[in-house]
Amino acid sequence: MKAKFHVLCLTGALLVGPSCDAEPRLPAGFIHLRDIDPSIIQDIRYATVANFTGRPVDGYEAGECILFRETAEALRLVQSDLEPRGLSLKVYDCYRPVRAVKAFMRWMQQPADAGDARFWPRTIRGDLVKLGYIAANSIHSTGAAVDVTLVSRPLVPATALSPTAAYGACNAAGPSREPDDSLDMGTSFDCFDPMSNTASNEITEEQRKNRRVLVAAMSARKFKNYAREWWHFTYVGLRGFPKAQDFVINK
Repeated sequence: MKAKFHVLCLTGALLVGPSCDAEPRLPAGFIHLRDIDPSIIQDIRYATVANFTGRPVDGYEAGECILFRETAEALRLVQSDLEPRGLSLKVYDCYRPVRAVKAFMRWMQQPADAGDARFWPRTIRGDLVKLGYIAANSIHSTGAAVDVTLVSRPLVPATALSPTAAYGACNAAGPSREPDDSLDMGTSFDCFDPMSNTASNEITEEQRKNRRVLVAAMSARKFKNYAREWWHFTYVGLRGFPKAQDFVINK
């Protein structure tokens, strides 16, 4: 049916049914998170200029969280566990197309001043792959990983991010970092710095507590944290990881 549908669109045949600009179908097993739990906040940074490359990333044509269905279902359970505590999840990244992973690797070959240095304030940019912050192959491409934080309910929206603002380093004190409505985790998302280690001893007790709450909530539903990044979790409740995908993210 899918192949026939595309042929009809190309030939301009007039038939009663979906229009040629109908929503693209996702590969089997993948789903938009909003269709599982629209209450989970989405702040997909790679669809914007507000990321370490300073530009939207290949494959992100919409700021939408797409996940393997079982991952999304487990994330919905985490959200339901947090709701009585006046907390909500917010996702920064979900499924990541292979082309985006390749774009990150190409970015690594660009001049040393490419991107926004506030994301690696104490780290040599050329060491980001070696140190495990950027990978040539990402579990995100399977739909089994998510970058996530916590926000308080009711939500108090943060000041909108400005591409021209002079924000402090990602590991700076909260007020000088880029605005975010999340609980203070000690660093911004995608902060390529030792302070992002989940068990960092450079953060305050309150920040440490916030990280513990996030890790505990995610772990209870079989999400495993990546020790170098407090925000990164992989759903380990699958019998096997899906194949990495390269479809474009659309609404």
